Amino acid sequence: MNAYSELYLDDAKNLLAVAFEYSLIILGVDVDEFEHSFLNSPITERFEIGNPSVVAGMSGVEFAQGILSGSNLKEIREDEDSPFEFGIAYWTGYVLAHYQWKVGVSFRRIIAKVRLKDIMSMYPKYHETDIERFIEEMDRRMSSNKGKTNLRVQREYSGLSQRELSRLSGVSIRSIQLYEQRVNDIDKAQGHTLYKLAWALRCKIEDILELPHLDR
Repeated sequence: MNAYSELYLDDAKNLLAVAFEYSLIILGVDVDEFEHSFLNSPITERFEIGNPSVVAGMSGVEFAQGILSGSNLKEIREDEDSPFEFGIAYWTGYVLAHYQWKVGVSFRRIIAKVRLKDIMSMYPKYHETDIERFIEEMDRRMSSNKGKTNLRVQREYSGLSQRELSRLSGVSIRSIQLYEQRVNDIDKAQGHTLYKLAWALRCKIEDILELPHLDR
């Protein structure tokens, strides 16, 4: 199921392409630091659902400034006069926006399995091919983590051990182990348990649920 109406897709792809180019190339923000700010920004959540005030109401530079203004990464330049090239950063934003729209899940759920720098590394092979070839490769890479639960994927992405997640969330380490081993079904966990885990991992509850229909 697509994340939002296809009517907004072209605007969304171009917006994210410019935002990535502006942040990573023009401002020179480190890709891992940008990834963290991008995934934790409130306007990214609005982008994910195709909120018209974002995908059709903001420029790529404004979107980038909204992401970076909540961090200490870079002093934000106010001008939008710098030329944008159709290079690796632009392409990465463009195809990532398309993939997120197509699979209809959060950027956090995608990037926890295929990091932003890994998508950028696909540029030489896929930037001149049909976008469907990129989608096929992303599906393959996403599937390579199928053996892991989404809770484990999100925990590892956050750099936490099971013990550290237990301490931060207040959920017992044994419960976390049973969810990660699929002995207990996290989709049937109580709401307050899911909330505490998601809060500790700084992700959405849906990002730690299995919900097979959400994964390709």
